[in-house]
Amino acid sequence: MSLVSLAIDLALLALLSFGPLGNALYDVTGGPWWARTLVYALLVLAVMALAGLPFAFWRGFVHEHTWGFSTQSFAGWLADRGKSLAVSLVLAGGALVAFVAVAHVWTSWWPAVIAAAAAALVLLVTFVAPLVLEPLFNRFEPLADGELVASLKSLALRAGVPIRQVLVADASRRTRKVNAYVSGLGRTRRVVVYDTLLGDADPRELHLVVAHELGHRRANHVAKGTILGMVEAVVFVLAAWGLLSWSALLSAIGAAGAGDPRVIPFLLLLGSVLGLATSPLDSALLRGWERQADAFSLDLTADPEAFVSTHRRLALANLADLYPPRLAYVFWFSHPTPPERIASAA
Repeated sequence: MSLVSLAIDLALLALLSFGPLGNALYDVTGGPWWARTLVYALLVLAVMALAGLPFAFWRGFVHEHTWGFSTQSFAGWLADRGKSLAVSLVLAGGALVAFVAVAHVWTSWWPAVIAAAAAALVLLVTFVAPLVLEPLFNRFEPLADGELVASLKSLALRAGVPIRQVLVADASRRTRKVNAYVSGLGRTRRVVVYDTLLGDADPRELHLVVAHELGHRRANHVAKGTILGMVEAVVFVLAAWGLLSWSALLSAIGAAGAGDPRVIPFLLLLGSVLGLATSPLDSALLRGWERQADAFSLDLTADPEAFVSTHRRLALANLADLYPPRLAYVFWFSHPTPPERIASAA
């Protein structure tokens, strides 16, 4: 289903970029160039969201209920989709409008200005996401068990990454899956565990999970991932600069230059293609970071038995794919498979 969705997204973006569909959508807009840019960007993003809605519904609602994961009503799922669309319209729509506006105003210097702005945007989103974006979808409260909090803080001190608090996300109002993660930079850094993980977790297993997340913090994986995102944003701008300097491509798009609103669907297409091309490298890097965090959690807890039981429990609770197709693993698996992780404790 994911592959079909990806193929349809790419085909639709190609039609919007080079076919009559994009022209028809653009003809709906009117007014000065900035107004046409804003309206066209929102229309393109809305069309893409509408086209992807059946696949999102199947993956996020039907499939999750079929396998007993989802605890969410259809109204709740729809509300989440509305929030996601709103975030996309603000972030992606704002970025697209800014791209065209800068290229329209600074016809010669736009690559340098946009590259710097794109890198800064990646940094800003990583920093503010825990404070602005994550609370849109979950409520977070400090872990209430005082004895457990004290033991986790002691664990963090031994890890060399002191923490003020461990936050608990109310994931159970959406899913029965269990998870934990780290996010943010500087003063917004946080360790978050799902309340589903706390439900019947053995304290040793919870220590193992938190030790894994502390490993990510100790190795600065969030910061490194942010730097990687900033580099990829700059590469995207450079690729757009090179391609939009090609008169034959501009003619095919029907645009006069990088500052023409008609480049908007092509920018989305370029981003999707570059994302697909770099996916194997990104996934391999993320799997390497996960292995580092696994090794750190083993060293910190010195409890290989808990390591094995934890990853077995996570695999069973989330119905993880133990032996995924090789191409799927190479392109999209950000974590090693459970058998790989368990074997590392041997």
